Amino acid sequence: MGEQKLYVTRREVFSASHRLYNKKWTDERNVKIFGKCSNVYGHGHNYVLEVTVVGTVDPDTGYVIDTKELKKIIRENVVDKMDHKNLNMDVDFMKDVIPTAENIAIKIWEQLENKITNGKLYSVKIYETENNYFEFKG
Repeated sequence: MGEQKLYVTRREVFSASHRLYNKKWTDERNVKIFGKCSNVYGHGHNYVLEVTVVGTVDPDTGYVIDTKELKKIIRENVVDKMDHKNLNMDVDFMKDVIPTAENIAIKIWEQLENKITNGKLYSVKIYETENNYFEFKG
C-alpha cells in the first residue's frame, strides 16, 4: 500500500494594498484592462493565505511538520513582509510584478519553497475576497 501522505494546512491573514497596472501601457489601457483595480491611489484587501505541506508522518514526533514551525516560516517570510504594506512599493519580492492574486500566490510560493524542510510545499492558496481564491501548486 505505499507511503501514506498527509496534508497539513496553515491559515494566516494579512492586509495589503496594491495597484494593478502595467508600466508599458497607457493609463487608459490600464483602466480598460484592470478597471477600478488600476486606481492611481491603489486599493486594498484583507487576504487569507493557506499554505499546505504534504508528507509522511514522522513516527518519532507524529508530525509531518510542526505547525509552530510552519507558522514561523510563513510569518517571517511572507506575512511580516506583506501585512499593511503596499505590494507595488514596499515588498521586495513583489517589485516589478503586477500584483494580481495569481502573481501573489506564485511569489509567496517562491518565498516558502526552500524554507520548508519537513514535508514538501504542496500548495499556496490566496483568498482575495470571500468569493475569489487562487491556488498555486508549483
